[in-house]
Amino acid sequence: MSTLSEPTLQEWHVTEPYLHLQSALGEGPYYEAETNSLRFVDIKKKRLHWVNLDAGPASATTVQLDTPVTVTANIEGVDPRERILIGVKYGIAVLDRRTGLYEYVARFSEGDNERLRSNDGAADPHGRFWLGSMTDVGLDLRPEGHVNLFSGGPVAQSMRHPVEIPNGIGWSPDNKTMYFTPSTERTVYAWDYSVEDGNLSNERVFYRHEGPGEPDGFRIDKEGNLWHAVYGESRVLKISPEGKLVGQIKLPTHNITCTQFIGTELFITSASMEKGEGSDEAAELGGAVFRIDVGVRGLEPFLFKLHS
Repeated sequence: MSTLSEPTLQEWHVTEPYLHLQSALGEGPYYEAETNSLRFVDIKKKRLHWVNLDAGPASATTVQLDTPVTVTANIEGVDPRERILIGVKYGIAVLDRRTGLYEYVARFSEGDNERLRSNDGAADPHGRFWLGSMTDVGLDLRPEGHVNLFSGGPVAQSMRHPVEIPNGIGWSPDNKTMYFTPSTERTVYAWDYSVEDGNLSNERVFYRHEGPGEPDGFRIDKEGNLWHAVYGESRVLKISPEGKLVGQIKLPTHNITCTQFIGTELFITSASMEKGEGSDEAAELGGAVFRIDVGVRGLEPFLFKLHS
């Protein structure tokens, strides 16, 4: 009698970093096509970085802010060399790239909650912005966060509460499915997303992670696969549109945070490691940015529609 064996996973290995700026919590990689640059943030150090891919790692530029900056996006009709959207402590803001100054567009709530900060987020097919909020760095982590939707008003709408660590948000190639990962639940959820009005329905579990780490940020390729970073497991998972694990990228440091396609290359951010968390070699590469060609292109991000 024959038995069915588990399908073999596609596998890639990364051994060297592309760029190492010693990020404490590297996150939010975003491809800026206008300048062929990769943007990313360091949430703990309150920094925005970008590197021109033609010029290479030596071109890395850093802007120091006075607030946690957690994610970036381009704004419809605005040159990103001048202004971009950023997720910050109390909501979303527009950053002037020339001056380094930012101005709030909208806040999570009418009264600012000092315990919370923003985390991961993304613009949706309707130009709205979804942004998680969670316990700020240095405070005792609680399930007190929200998944917030910014639709043009001065205050966001809470779409899900409570959440402990709200992370990746993205859409399928046909825009009809939205995915969301609350990390500590080790689960990726899916909803039917209405292309007409952006309403959600039919919540379901898309993928449940069984490893010791926590799924963090992800991007989706043109075939509908999720490329999902796993914090604490030294890897990125390739999850099929059916929610099956079909591949993995192994990396030389533990805390992998997010991914971003540039052509067929996947750029991968990471966070630093605590003393004793792993080998000296793995700790040395914590917070670096990695890259690997995975042979498929990613979906383009949606643009945020800024309402005057």
